[in-house]
Amino acid sequence: MATVELRFSALPEHVRTARLVAAAVARRAGVDEAVLDEVRLAVGEACSRAVGLHESHDISAPVRVLLIEDEKKFSIEVGDGVSGAAGAPGSGEAESVSESDAEGEDEMGLAVISGLVDDVEVTAGEDGGMIRMSWPTTTAAVLP
Repeated sequence: MATVELRFSALPEHVRTARLVAAAVARRAGVDEAVLDEVRLAVGEACSRAVGLHESHDISAPVRVLLIEDEKKFSIEVGDGVSGAAGAPGSGEAESVSESDAEGEDEMGLAVISGLVDDVEVTAGEDGGMIRMSWPTTTAAVLP
């Protein structure tokens, strides 16, 4: 199992780089060429969400992206530094108008990711939130 770790400052201009790196590693891992656009879009949405959470919660820690090659699947984990329920969708905290707008964008981003990726999991914990997405590799389709 090979893993590539990418960390970047929570700035929107770095999201494009994360998308390009994710697509290159996915191609090398054996993800079907027809799915690479979905990988790029999903990673872009997940990274944009993490950047937005970092900006809205004034977090200076970098956004973390893990690209994991396994025998039968390729996984991407995008982690933010927002601890606890603050990063969880629909957390029941009091909100200002701008926070509710940000939550609406967050929900839209999660809906887009769910539409692009069959295997997706969103979690939030003390160390921050994470979106884990995975796709089968072409070697998985060939193996019995």
